[in-house]
Amino acid sequence: MGGGGQQTDSGEPAKGGVVGPVGGRGGSAVYTWEEVQRHSHRGDQWLVIDRKVYNITQWVKRHPGGIRVISHFAGEDATDAFVAFHPNPNFVRKFLKPLLIGELAPTEPSQDHGKNAVLVQDFQALRNRVEREGLLCARPLFFSLYLGHILLLEALALGLLWVWGTSWSLTLLCSLMLATSQSQAGWLQHDFGHLSVCKKSSWNHVLHKFVIGHLKGASANWWNHRHFQHHAKPNVLSKDPDVNMLHVFVLGDKQPVEVDLAWSMTFYLRFFCCYYPFFGLFGSVALITFVRFLESHWFVWVTQMNHLPMEIDHERHQDWLTMQLSGTCNIEQSTFNDWFSGHLNFQIEHHLFPTMPRHNYHLVAPLVRTLCEKHGIPYQVKTLKKAIIDVVRSLKKSGDLWLDAYLHK
Repeated sequence: MGGGGQQTDSGEPAKGGVVGPVGGRGGSAVYTWEEVQRHSHRGDQWLVIDRKVYNITQWVKRHPGGIRVISHFAGEDATDAFVAFHPNPNFVRKFLKPLLIGELAPTEPSQDHGKNAVLVQDFQALRNRVEREGLLCARPLFFSLYLGHILLLEALALGLLWVWGTSWSLTLLCSLMLATSQSQAGWLQHDFGHLSVCKKSSWNHVLHKFVIGHLKGASANWWNHRHFQHHAKPNVLSKDPDVNMLHVFVLGDKQPVEVDLAWSMTFYLRFFCCYYPFFGLFGSVALITFVRFLESHWFVWVTQMNHLPMEIDHERHQDWLTMQLSGTCNIEQSTFNDWFSGHLNFQIEHHLFPTMPRHNYHLVAPLVRTLCEKHGIPYQVKTLKKAIIDVVRSLKKSGDLWLDAYLHK
């Protein structure tokens, strides 16, 4: 990576690079989009941020967000994704300096694959407005109260059995309360996972591990690995794991796996300590299984009603706004819908601004809708009932296609 960045990882000169008047401590070569796009394969990856060309071939292995999410932008302009995923882009840029190999030639457009430059600029102007108006700043009281209501549900579920016993009706009520607390904890870990609560990323990471690990018994690293890919390329086949349905387990460094396992084990230790005296081992396993059954249905319907009925296709190299809107829709706002979905009824705004605290989605929504109307991009808002019906219809359509393919193979 030395010598002005004009060498590949194998030490050979970068093909196509032309020494130009760019200068500076980073790269001193200029490239065309055609040249950048040739480096979009495993073992040879470049990308562009703010017209600067970076060789990320070796960096992807150390990327905190995982190899896949950054690799999905190889050969492309990743400016909007870079800004969207990092609460403090200026801090992150220091890690980019050693990767700089040059910049786009002055005759090259800032966007790849013929993207609409005006649309991209308008969205970036909206992003700047969002930052100026403080819509990326969280209200600590909101999230403190939210965590409080989750812990209260957990305490009430246990207290119910402690005071009134373990009849079938009370056990069912306890299960419903636990399923509710688990679902709400799922939305809260989502907030911390997106670094949208605390000013310091390190605090978000710690609290994310606490909520998803201790309160839910799941893995933060596994969630990060899958979820950021989903945000980077929603509903894009082979890039969005939510539509690929593969890779249940994430293999990584030994230490993160051990830490995640420790957090998860504290959940099960706490659960069995609380409920073993009431139900014994078999009864406690049955209880947590039933709670997971209820919670999983809640989770799947909420998360899929914004995406599954939308377009699912191969990579089309769309701009950030168009890509997110083609694979995402909103559910109409109400107090219940906000609580029931963890504000993911504002899925469009969440995907455009993933680090925005959820209590500000409704404030930016009118601005996003106006921008979409200006550029003729559909901005879909459904009722909760219609969203659920659309999921069923989408699954039926997929089933019919599979059946037809099977019968006529």
